[in-house]
Amino acid sequence: MKTQDRYLMFVRWSEEDGLYVGYCPDLFPCGGVCHGDTPQEAFDRLCQAVADMVTTAGAQGLTLPPPQTRPMREVEMAA
Repeated sequence: MKTQDRYLMFVRWSEEDGLYVGYCPDLFPCGGVCHGDTPQEAFDRLCQAVADMVTTAGAQGLTLPPPQTRPMREVEMAA
């Protein structure tokens, strides 16, 4: 698994912006980091922004925050 795949990333519609906005709360806690006319466009841009952050941190010897945000509670599988 790539480092960037460990972080929660999601896209939602923004009435205020009139566009879809991409979020990655653990790496960009201040809010959305990209926009798109479609959810896929916003998600593609978000994935690139997260990958760039991981690459830049690695190149500069910086420590990334641990992935902590969960999309939902843990699920127990039925036996």
